[in-house]
Amino acid sequence: MSLYQMQKFLFDINRDGDLQRQFRTDTQGVLKRYDLTDEEHGALETGDIGLIYVLGANGQLLMHYAAFLGMPWADYIAAMRAGVSRYGQVRAGVYAMTTRLDEKVADV
Repeated sequence: MSLYQMQKFLFDINRDGDLQRQFRTDTQGVLKRYDLTDEEHGALETGDIGLIYVLGANGQLLMHYAAFLGMPWADYIAAMRAGVSRYGQVRAGVYAMTTRLDEKVADV
C-alpha cells in the first residue's frame, strides 16, 4: 500500500488551488502523478471517504478533502463510520485499529 502517496495527494490538493482546478477538469491526470494502488486511486477518484479512511488516511488531511468535495461535516463523520462497517477496520496509519469492532477498549 502506498499510504504516503495517498496522503501526499491529500496534502497537495488541500493546499494548492491550481491542483484543485486541475483535479476538477482532469482527475485522472492529477492522480497519475502519485504512485497509488488501484484501490487508493479508485477511492480518491470517486470521493469514497469511508474507504480512504479505512486505507489509513490522516483525518486532518481527509476532512479538508471531504470539504473540497463539498461534503458537510456530519456526512464526513458518517462516511468514516460507514467505511469501517463496509470495508472493515482501518488498515494502516495512525488510526489503525488494534481491536475487533465488538471489543471494548479500556472498558468502554
